[in-house]
Amino acid sequence: MRVSDYPLFPLPSTLMPFGKMPLQIFEQRYLNLVKRCMRDGQTFGVIQLHAGSEVMRDGKRSPPQVADRGTAAAIVDWDQLPNGLLGITLQGQQTFTAENIRVADDGLVLCDAEFEPSLEPAAMIDAWSGLAEVLESLEHHPHVERMQLGIDYTDAWQVGYHLYQLLPVDEGLKLEMLAPDSLEHMMATMDQILTEWSEG
Repeated sequence: MRVSDYPLFPLPSTLMPFGKMPLQIFEQRYLNLVKRCMRDGQTFGVIQLHAGSEVMRDGKRSPPQVADRGTAAAIVDWDQLPNGLLGITLQGQQTFTAENIRVADDGLVLCDAEFEPSLEPAAMIDAWSGLAEVLESLEHHPHVERMQLGIDYTDAWQVGYHLYQLLPVDEGLKLEMLAPDSLEHMMATMDQILTEWSEG
């Protein structure tokens, strides 16, 4: 599915499918975007910011350098934070490729987005049981408990992507895993990371 003028929220961090991410909103262009998405039940794209931010040239903003792939974000919770800012919780949905990055008159970054189909559930196998155990232990952390992840542990995609979201994995690798060679490759890479951490 292709969508023109799809709004983007460039961030240095990556939102994975199924993953949850808290975000503070303070710029007016993003406050307007959030209000519109909450009112209409729409998503916006979280896309990895590679360098810089929008700059003014000849009176117009030039778009920032961003990745060519991002994740559709649904707003699943919101609250007024003690610092007065709007806090929202995003949940990743399907991924998309972004073309024709541009800046609208109101300052929002837009793209033409080509969406990939939503992931079909994939069965867990015995070889990945250790990954599920790591994720279960992470869920007991107070910070993670507050996010109410609601993970389906029978779906390998959810187990894998939640681990990539929660663990301090290199952002370049996270971006790569938005389009993994295969589920097996994604899970094997995470297993290797955890093995290296435990041995280090």
